[in-house]
Amino acid sequence: MRTALLQSSGRPGSVEGNLKVLDEAAARAAAAGAALLAAPEMFLTGYAIGDDIGRLAEAADGDGADAVAEIASRHGLAIAYGYPERCGDTVHNSAQLISADGTRLAGYRKTHLFGCFERDHFTAGEQPVVQAELGGLRVGLMICYDVEFPENVRAHALAGTDLLIVPTAQMHPFQFVAESLVPVRAWENQMYVAYVNRVGQEGEFDFVGLSVLAGPDGVARARAGRGEELVLADLDPALLAASREANPYLTDRRPGLYGSLV
Repeated sequence: MRTALLQSSGRPGSVEGNLKVLDEAAARAAAAGAALLAAPEMFLTGYAIGDDIGRLAEAADGDGADAVAEIASRHGLAIAYGYPERCGDTVHNSAQLISADGTRLAGYRKTHLFGCFERDHFTAGEQPVVQAELGGLRVGLMICYDVEFPENVRAHALAGTDLLIVPTAQMHPFQFVAESLVPVRAWENQMYVAYVNRVGQEGEFDFVGLSVLAGPDGVARARAGRGEELVLADLDPALLAASREANPYLTDRRPGLYGSLV
């Protein structure tokens, strides 16, 4: 399954502008044969937009989701993207996966909020593993800081996730996460990890780019630089199966020894 990562901060504060950027990227990705396009954390609205987060937040089946579904179906590819989700009086930092026919396949709420900014504006989610079937693969969703907790990713591995999509707002000086940690997560959990970041200065944050799609062998299949970029890579189920057979971390585990960890 060819996968495209849209490394962009879009147009912070403008849902209309971000949908236009997404539409243009979907056209390019589809023309390159991609079956899936992944966009960064909070892509629909922008990340560092302060109280506009609450104003622009919407339900999982809101107008923004409908617009993304229309883009997905018109270009014939699935889309994963981040947005602020309103649920009653609470707002979650969420990600959603929409199929190539416009069906909403999965919705995830960030479980580990990073720093005062996120804790001031969002309520943490409580469901660590959210999955959907796509293109013969079991696809999971996670957001940014979540991937830095090994227990989180291991839970996905134990649930059979083949591809973990991680919309991200990774900032300076934590670029080692994209450079080193994400490929290790892919290796130790025997899965593909698509980590797609924002770029440039946004409010008080300096997003570092460096989006990466890492394979179960720990090798980056695609890696972006520091600017706006669309990168593509192919996911190979045969490689996934062969790597899992050669590196049996999950079957060699001894869970009885790990109780003290939790």
